[in-house]
Amino acid sequence: MDRYAVFGNPIGHSKSPQIHRAFAQQTEQSLTYDAVLVPENGFEVAVADFFDHSGKGLNITVPFKQKAWAAAQRRTPAAELAGAVNTLYRDEQGRLCGDNTDGTGMVRDILVNHGGMIRGKRVLVLGAGGAVRGVLQPLLEQRPEALVIANRTVAKAEQLAELFEHLGPVRGCGYDDLEGQVFDLVINGTAASLAGELPPLPSGLLENGAWCYDMMYGAGTTPFCRWAEAQGASVTLDGLGMLVEQAAESFAIWRGVRPQTTAVIQQVREALTA
Repeated sequence: MDRYAVFGNPIGHSKSPQIHRAFAQQTEQSLTYDAVLVPENGFEVAVADFFDHSGKGLNITVPFKQKAWAAAQRRTPAAELAGAVNTLYRDEQGRLCGDNTDGTGMVRDILVNHGGMIRGKRVLVLGAGGAVRGVLQPLLEQRPEALVIANRTVAKAEQLAELFEHLGPVRGCGYDDLEGQVFDLVINGTAASLAGELPPLPSGLLENGAWCYDMMYGAGTTPFCRWAEAQGASVTLDGLGMLVEQAAESFAIWRGVRPQTTAVIQQVREALTA
């Protein structure tokens, strides 16, 4: 059977094996998929070993996405700009190829699963780390009216905006600069928010009918989604759909068939809350 895996550290929390096994069953593909704990300083060796022993494809999670980007001999334009790779495979010439499906997965969750809109909207993204960098290109491809990246370290937000300004109207700022601005879609990309450490956001940020999307997810309502509800958001979503959608994109790259995601999102949600 074809072998696939997700590499990370830590990895015990990973939902990827459950998701990909469900995809394989649904599409009648014969494969195995495991979660592998990789030592922090052993990533490159582990990747080479996996593919040298007839491994077919890898997903990469924290903290190895930048290392995967560096290891890939060929990168898609999306991965190139994202500065991170979450999907690895070898092409017919044996070259290690890298892609990033995170942003595509998030945008698909918003548009397809929930019937949302990004085109023509004012979008605010919180944070300027690797998770945010990975979703900016797919967001800007949807042609929002404006995209603002807000971060505690203003310079980091401004640098990120500069990197993507050729794709659309994007600028960086600090959280203080948000006072008096309103947005149709607010996306949280700050990992610290899971521990309840929300950025210092002014009230009145949300336009009537605004949507709020948390790239993080948990068994219950995330702190960011609770904030959004208290601010009167019309729709609040967590990142579980994004997780399953980015996995479906990876699966399609490897297997040439895109699985249905709705039932799988439901299964993972039920397992999370059980």
